Amino acid sequence: MNYSITCLPGDGIGPEVSQSVEPVLNAIGRKYGHEFNLTYHLIGGVAIDDSGNPLPEKTIEACKNSDAVFLAAIGGPKWDQSAVRPEQGLLKLRSELEVFANLRPLTMFPKLQSASPLKPEILAGTDFTIVRELTGGIYFGKRTRKFQNTKDEFAADECKYSAMEIERIAKVAFELAMQRGRKVTSVDKANVLETSKLWRQVVTRVGEEHYPKVELSHQLVDSCAMKLIQSPSEFDVILTENLFGDILSDEASVLSGSMGLLASSSVGEKYGLFEPIHGSAPDIAGQGIANPYASILSIAMMLRWLKLTDEAIAIENAVSKVIDNGILTCDLDPASKVTTRQSIDAVVNEIQKH
Repeated sequence: MNYSITCLPGDGIGPEVSQSVEPVLNAIGRKYGHEFNLTYHLIGGVAIDDSGNPLPEKTIEACKNSDAVFLAAIGGPKWDQSAVRPEQGLLKLRSELEVFANLRPLTMFPKLQSASPLKPEILAGTDFTIVRELTGGIYFGKRTRKFQNTKDEFAADECKYSAMEIERIAKVAFELAMQRGRKVTSVDKANVLETSKLWRQVVTRVGEEHYPKVELSHQLVDSCAMKLIQSPSEFDVILTENLFGDILSDEASVLSGSMGLLASSSVGEKYGLFEPIHGSAPDIAGQGIANPYASILSIAMMLRWLKLTDEAIAIENAVSKVIDNGILTCDLDPASKVTTRQSIDAVVNEIQKH
């Protein structure tokens, strides 16, 4: 089979961790008889520098004409005060591709339990996925800021959800739960927010009407944030809206010991966007020490979405084996001198062994 993949290296450490895409896919292609054709395009800060546009039309076109999209990282202090921000490119890309569901599985590696700030007995049995609604809510609402005088100055951000948006993301979470532990925890702020009251109402209806075998519970976002630290093993699938999901998934990433280990997928009816969650890490950009494992695991998520399950498992097993062998970048072992390139090569070699 032939597949067309658009690669968006972006900013900061993005170009460094993106070096994993081609060799990993080539190794999988040789092993399973596939051909992956990669094209590279601009997004974020580098796109602003090139054309003033964080998401050029050429990039949008390439993404829509490919089988899947890999995005590494965007942003950095260079563009913090710019009128046009790199993050605008990412938000527009999600909207253009209509990728409304963001899935962030928490991957735990036994070798790295000591890297987590939580005690091993608390982490034991932890295995959950956060399903975050990605194209609605406050990030896509109307923004208002008035400048009259200091006394009267104000700002407002609109948070809006339709029943249709909630229903379609709820179905993603319930379907995933049916493949896992048949348990969904829906997170909201229904004691305060009207959008959350609607969220709870619609999620409850979807569960009762279509997924009676899935255990559904509701939890306020502040309570969920606390329980993620106190008893993370209680969760199976966590369903939540855009803002809450953004915050909770970053909190959950700490459990694994490093954000450099966690992959994510953003999918819709037609397109799939796959990216590590760690961001651009400008403080270490260019040093060749960035952790590529989250990017490689994002490639595995991409292959699973393309119905290449065995291929995805091969990548995941290779990453696990390399970590077990102690090939760790400095975010996982401060004394380590292992480079990004060495980590990538180790995974590729492991794929080729089996």
